[in-house]
Amino acid sequence: MRKWILVSFFTALCLAAAAQQALNNDAIIKLAKAGLSDDLIVTTINSQAGAYDTSADGLIALKSAGVSDKVVAAIVARASAPAAPPAAATPAAAPAVSARPPGIDDVGVYYQDKSGAWQRLEPEIVNFKSGGVLKSLATNGLVKGDINGHIQGDHAKNVLTFPVTLAVYVAEGIDIQEYQLLRLRMNSNNREFRSVTGGVFHSSGGATRDDVEFKSDKIGPRVYKIVLDQLLGKGEYGILPPGSYSSSNMASGGKIYTISIPE
Repeated sequence: MRKWILVSFFTALCLAAAAQQALNNDAIIKLAKAGLSDDLIVTTINSQAGAYDTSADGLIALKSAGVSDKVVAAIVARASAPAAPPAAATPAAAPAVSARPPGIDDVGVYYQDKSGAWQRLEPEIVNFKSGGVLKSLATNGLVKGDINGHIQGDHAKNVLTFPVTLAVYVAEGIDIQEYQLLRLRMNSNNREFRSVTGGVFHSSGGATRDDVEFKSDKIGPRVYKIVLDQLLGKGEYGILPPGSYSSSNMASGGKIYTISIPE
């Protein structure tokens, strides 16, 4: 019993020493000379990484050191086995748009401050007055009414600098393209713009002179980001939501989200 315990302990020490370094011909010779069984050495070869010399000289050196044919065959098989292919990289997950950004909690327009937080833009009152009718080539001859909007004060309360990042949280069933980005023209005590009912773009006439086209990116359910850069130019701007005016044939009032970009 005492002899069996010593042999087992010695075997464990040999295997532990072999596990500390990649197996090679010299390590296998040491295991064989230590008296480990062929089956145990073969199991070790198959379960651990190794770098073996299977040239004619390498195999002769193994046999000369007393390594059995069974172990030599295991070394040759292990050395000729193809390397495992590298694990495929996990594709990056697409940006989630399942939740609205923090701070955007109600229908309206928001701007991103310098800290990256979203702040609500409070709307101003805009008074509309119809300016007659405009036959738009872009709508197959459909007659649309053009409108003139007037906002009290020569500057918006919200002063921002480029790049200006806005977010529009649209109402259920409303498309972002139903909103209008407008350049406001400053007078001594008010700002004004001229546009077309329904947000018609590319009309052949002066009624859309103040419409500014924009691109938007969806960043959450019914939330769209709009970035205004220096190509737009400094000045007064407003985002007009759909339905702000009740009629193109009579004076009416509504709301517009305004910003001032001084530089």
